Amino acid sequence: MKIRFLGAAKTVTGSFFVMETDQVRFGIDCGLFQGSKQLKERNYKDFDVKPNSLDFLILTHAHIDHSGLIPKLCRLGFSGPIYCNFATAQLCSVLLPDSAYIQESEVERKNEKLGRAGQILLEPIYNVEDAIDSLKQLHPLNYDDIVRVAPNVEMRLRDAGHILGSSIVEVWIEENAQKTKVVFTGDLGQANQPIIKDPTIIESADYLVMESTYGDRFHKDVINRAEQFKKVIEETMRKGGNLVIPAFAVERTQDILYDLNLLYSRGELDPGIQIYIDSPLAIAATEIFRKNTDYYDEESSRSLKEGNHPLELPNLKYAHSQDESMELNKVMGNTIIISASGMCDAGRIKHHLKYNLWRPQSTVLFVGYQAQGTLGRRILDGEKAVTIHGEKVAVKADIRQIGAYSAHADQGSLISWLKKFNQLPRSVFLVHGEEEAQQTLANIIQTEFKVPVVIPNWLDEIDLKSCSQEIKSYEREEKPEIIDGKNLSFLAEDLYLTVRKQLNDFYEKSLSQNELDAFIKIAKEIETTLHNID
Repeated sequence: MKIRFLGAAKTVTGSFFVMETDQVRFGIDCGLFQGSKQLKERNYKDFDVKPNSLDFLILTHAHIDHSGLIPKLCRLGFSGPIYCNFATAQLCSVLLPDSAYIQESEVERKNEKLGRAGQILLEPIYNVEDAIDSLKQLHPLNYDDIVRVAPNVEMRLRDAGHILGSSIVEVWIEENAQKTKVVFTGDLGQANQPIIKDPTIIESADYLVMESTYGDRFHKDVINRAEQFKKVIEETMRKGGNLVIPAFAVERTQDILYDLNLLYSRGELDPGIQIYIDSPLAIAATEIFRKNTDYYDEESSRSLKEGNHPLELPNLKYAHSQDESMELNKVMGNTIIISASGMCDAGRIKHHLKYNLWRPQSTVLFVGYQAQGTLGRRILDGEKAVTIHGEKVAVKADIRQIGAYSAHADQGSLISWLKKFNQLPRSVFLVHGEEEAQQTLANIIQTEFKVPVVIPNWLDEIDLKSCSQEIKSYEREEKPEIIDGKNLSFLAEDLYLTVRKQLNDFYEKSLSQNELDAFIKIAKEIETTLHNID
């Protein structure tokens, strides 16, 4: 029984894993690579598995970094069913054609320049027709139903609490009269998010493939998220500028609407502020969210019963057409513009950045993860000028970030979720994270649970039955008995991991944010002091 890591290995995009036994070969996700030019070039390469050799595909959720290469996979020969949740299928029906349209538009714009220069023209990764054709292979399933998808394979989708329809995948594979359970977390959600339910507790696994996006940090001030948002709105409106919010069309846009509705209901949002969603995809996704109320959590369901839909506002407008979007470029203030893509690498958000980044009166508010190499990451990292559509744009607007909007579980939530296992996995494979986050999380899991942890490289193939012999886990070097100046770093590491364990325990006991911040500060000061002793 083997697993190949064809994406989301030491990076957060391009999720694609292939499992193979003597009788069956299937994939988990097939996502688009995003970020640096080097990463995005992988989207144009041939797949490292023959598409027509896959019996079926399981899709954890609709986000493009998990679903965005499905049309290419189908165009090149994959003809099997794609199992996913019903809400995921609905979201893919708008996400995948939109992804194709963006690719076609970007290639068309680039080809205008290449043509004038007499250079070879580009081809999109796939077109809208390819995307629409691939939707025919979607096979929606309910949460919690165990389904036999091959003679020796059963699967079940569980709510991952990340976005509408997001799934943890449980797979039972029988080989040589022995049944093995492999769990793929997909993207795990943060507990107590608005609208959607918390991630399902999984009781056991033989092997766990786990996301690690925020494996090295805790989300701060989650409870005070709306208050932070309110402050940014008020500061921007006082300056007389626009508040531009790059937001993922699925989940993040709806989270923003939820908090705007909350502020409005409290009388804390000026009804004179114009609010626009300028993204056809976000508009369509919001409509899907509005209709699928069965997936809502208790709080959102209660709000509905009271006659207040959490995604509606009297001063909310939708920019459906390109002309309506372009009109927003003339707006100079008193306006909130929510647009995609969330990492600013494509879509209408690039136009709004072009017309607002250079204005000191405006604010750009980041509410989602910005992968390395993306335009959003470069702005957030403090670049003074960026290139948008071939034009240099000075960055003079206020650049703000609210990390509490992340739909990914932070370190505390990942560890807390893993603690609920009755039977710990034999090995944990960390994916969907940058290396620093993965190393940190690997050390904590290895120390606290005594479970071998593997951080696969891109294209690694691992035999699960022999992985404990073939793959070196994150075993820490044995500490010397005598503590002197040369090995104080071991003491620092040991103390730091002990503190982290204690912090996770406090996290579950709902310590106040001020107490958590103070605790983290003291822990870091102790660790730094020990490392700096000669």
